[in-house]
Amino acid sequence: MIRLSELLLGLECRVIGDDKISVGGISYDSRNIRKNDIFFAVKGHNTEGGLYVESALKSGAAAVVSENEIDLPGKTLIVVSDIKSALARISANFYGHPDKELLVVGITGTNGKTTTTYFIESIFNNIFRKTGVIGTVNYRYSGKVMPAPNTTPQSSDVYSLLREMADHKNEVAVMEVSSHALDLKRVEGVEFDVAVYSNLTQDHLDFHRTMENYFNAKAKLFTNLNQNNKKIPKFAIINKDDEWGRKLISLTNAATVLTYGIHSPADIYAENIRISSKSTEFILQTPVGHKKIRIPHIGEHNVYNAMAAAGVALSQGVSLEAVIAGLEGAPMVPGRLERVEAGQPYTAVVDYAHTDDALKNVLSSLRKLNPARLITVFGCGGDRDRTKRPLMGAVATELSDFVFVTSDNPRTEDPQKIALDIETGIRKFNRNNYQVIIDREKAIAAAINMAQKGDVILLAGKGHETYQIIGKEKIHFNDAEIANKYISLSVKTHA
Repeated sequence: MIRLSELLLGLECRVIGDDKISVGGISYDSRNIRKNDIFFAVKGHNTEGGLYVESALKSGAAAVVSENEIDLPGKTLIVVSDIKSALARISANFYGHPDKELLVVGITGTNGKTTTTYFIESIFNNIFRKTGVIGTVNYRYSGKVMPAPNTTPQSSDVYSLLREMADHKNEVAVMEVSSHALDLKRVEGVEFDVAVYSNLTQDHLDFHRTMENYFNAKAKLFTNLNQNNKKIPKFAIINKDDEWGRKLISLTNAATVLTYGIHSPADIYAENIRISSKSTEFILQTPVGHKKIRIPHIGEHNVYNAMAAAGVALSQGVSLEAVIAGLEGAPMVPGRLERVEAGQPYTAVVDYAHTDDALKNVLSSLRKLNPARLITVFGCGGDRDRTKRPLMGAVATELSDFVFVTSDNPRTEDPQKIALDIETGIRKFNRNNYQVIIDREKAIAAAINMAQKGDVILLAGKGHETYQIIGKEKIHFNDAEIANKYISLSVKTHA
């Protein structure tokens, strides 16, 4: 229990009621409220937080934080101008500023964040520096693994996870930091020590509206590096091959910037890249020397991810030998060019690529394997950025021999209309190497029935996800499981 007045330190607010009460917990979800908790009446995309105040009070909330003045007889009300900022600041106080006890690494960019976290985690764990991760696939630390509803959770959850990591003697916390999280203040107050930028390509314009806004959201991770209560140097690790990355170099407040790239002169760069069906080899050039490396991940895009992780580790004084060992020993990432093996004479992979740039990267990598044919299955999410749909359609049909356009979390949109948006980009180039099959399972089955020896099938868009969102309902669906089912049937039939 902690006194409310202590939680309000540093926060501009107006307290109506007793600020000496003891607080046992904090929550923005009325369903999780317990006796003596504070409830934050946060507005959601489709809900008004104030609607749940009565429910929170019935569950025992001792105080409510709101942007509006509410009549709460016998209870304490904290009125603030910005509830998301208040949630972050109060959470930091409640959990005792755990970010001050950890080396905090934040990774932002459209693509590559998840794989980069796995690389960084592998390097630090390999030198016995316990590392926790908050990311798209899951949240994990000290053997605990939790599902990830959001790439970057709400600020109270961020601080709670960081507190758990610190209490479990983790030294490093690696976090995927989405543009939404930066704009919606989910990491406000968190003192990052290293910020990593991967790339910026079209995505989330339903939220940000313009690429400039999207970039400005990402840039906050770097402009906020002037916080320095820990009194240690701050580092920015930036992809110099990316035009937005080059802009970012002059904006960051980091003490030191380390750049990486393949096509531009950079502090860390790769030479002699060779991609096979099971690994990627290259020479890693760094300010402290160079070394040949083979990572168990395929594709040039994974060379970028490996270089970004190397930059983080080198900024912290990790030896080049330890960096190489950590990268080469990194595990495969769920849903990132994940192979499906069931005895078939062709290759089938599942990947999370859900932007035109990510799809281009993955297809280009698979092309370098010289497949007999490259067959792609993909769709686009509903209630999300419509402008990327024709771009993805154009890329898929340009780099694939045949494409099955299908559903991918249509949500409340008509999947047929989503497919029509995708077809707009295909028809622009008068291509006819595609078929629309809205049912995703049937589309996967059709791709498998088409495949022959030497072909490569790419199931793109869902990656590690184990569900389809149709309407407002989540239905179990796993690309790898479905592919395994139909491949196994096909192998048995032809045995």
